[in-house]
Amino acid sequence: MAGTIKLSSGYEMPMVGLGVWRMEGKSIRDLLLSAIKTGYRHFDCAAKYQNEAEVGEALEEALQSGLVKREDLFITTKLWNSDHGQVLEACKDSLKKLRLDYLDLYLVHFPIATPHTGVGTTASVIGDDGVLDIDTTISLETTWHAMEDLVSNGLVRSIGISNYGIFLTRDCLAYSKIKPAVNQIEAHPYFQRDSLVRFCQKHGVCVTAHTPLGGATANAELFGSVSCLDDPTLKALAKKYNKTIAQLILKWGLQRNIVVIPKSSKEERLRENFQLSDFTISNDDMDKIKAIDRKYRTNQPAKFWGIDIYE
Repeated sequence: MAGTIKLSSGYEMPMVGLGVWRMEGKSIRDLLLSAIKTGYRHFDCAAKYQNEAEVGEALEEALQSGLVKREDLFITTKLWNSDHGQVLEACKDSLKKLRLDYLDLYLVHFPIATPHTGVGTTASVIGDDGVLDIDTTISLETTWHAMEDLVSNGLVRSIGISNYGIFLTRDCLAYSKIKPAVNQIEAHPYFQRDSLVRFCQKHGVCVTAHTPLGGATANAELFGSVSCLDDPTLKALAKKYNKTIAQLILKWGLQRNIVVIPKSSKEERLRENFQLSDFTISNDDMDKIKAIDRKYRTNQPAKFWGIDIYE
């Protein structure tokens, strides 16, 4: 077990979770039940993944069969861009699909609002010019105050942000009544985000790494990106510690005090990715990994949106 981290909201969040992006159909049930049996308690979902209903069926089965108790689970989902003006409705829609009374964590998926297309539809409207339509009438501050209301209403225990850089995170800290408990960002050995990580941690915002293994096959297919799983330095260190490259990278994340949410559709990898407590990477080897940073983002929605929102 990798243990938990205490969030600014007072709740404990498991340091290793399972991301459900690109999981489909019946495989979700089998994978989630296997993950729970392996020891996973933290599951990272999103309205955009279009599989909350299937995740909800699996969670309900696990809860009703006594495999796990609700209070032992940590369920995250995310507000999509097109629902920034319908935060309450979007949250209730996710809760209904997930078959839950409350969320442990609700995140603003991206720091942009786009035209509303119907709660839970998660469309991205591309204009005639090939560029994503962005709704400039809804501020992130307005969205955040609606997120805070979810906590007051007992629908959500902790709220947070995702894909926010230093400036936007600083702004959120300034205008928030309830501080963002988490910033979920892409972070891996080729995209280490050291300044952003240090800024968040200094200000009490827990960092969660999505794409903690550099995206591997999924991002190579979607974005044409290169994965750090083939890096010679990481291969040599994994051999030294007698671990898989994935285990080494995930442990590196944990040793930076970052929560990791790897995705895997193979049961053997589910187990491997959870077995991280029996070794420690030395300071010298942490420095070797630090030296391979390429500042290389693999999750790049500009390919679909016609605009790089990180500019």
